[in-house]
Amino acid sequence: MSRLLVIQSSPRTQRSKSNLVADAFVEVYRTHNPEDEIEVINLSQLDLPILDEATLNAKYAIMHGQLPSDEDMEHWAGVEDVIVQFMAGDKFLFATPMWNFSLPYYLKHFLDVIIQPTYTFAYNEDEGYRGLVTGRPAAVIYARGGAYEGDYASLDMQKPYLEQVLGFMGIADIQSIIIEPTLMAGPIAAKQAIAAGVEKAKEIASGF
Repeated sequence: MSRLLVIQSSPRTQRSKSNLVADAFVEVYRTHNPEDEIEVINLSQLDLPILDEATLNAKYAIMHGQLPSDEDMEHWAGVEDVIVQFMAGDKFLFATPMWNFSLPYYLKHFLDVIIQPTYTFAYNEDEGYRGLVTGRPAAVIYARGGAYEGDYASLDMQKPYLEQVLGFMGIADIQSIIIEPTLMAGPIAAKQAIAAGVEKAKEIASGF
């Protein structure tokens, strides 16, 4: 039995295109993997720990093999709780809209919390950086109001960034579902983009 962790980053509910396609993915996945555990996290509803001075003091103490103070460790415990929840996933489904050519701050905050040395990546002088979240596939649903191809491809800082940081943590098997344009080309094009996204999500989910 595996555990699928579904990470949503849109605060919208019924009107979220990324969440809608994620729901279609999960429905098909559940049909093909009835014994698996599925946990859905909407980051906009999660009280993520703040990376304040006390939290970072604990982080750097741990990095340098030192013992953090009790006060600093109380702050760091919240970071560890989020990392433990993430690391318990055997498979990952991310669903994210594009905000200002990149990720919503909810998802960026989450990534800043979980990407920590000795937890999700390691470093030494001989090997350099090494991801610790290995052997786990990820699927990512990207929803964009415009179409980011051709002359506009360079504006896409959503997909390249997320793939970079997932790869940095060791997640190498990443499948993408791009839903675009959902706004700028009108309602007909949006419906077609969503329908195509749903079909691709179902296809990937059936063998995920």
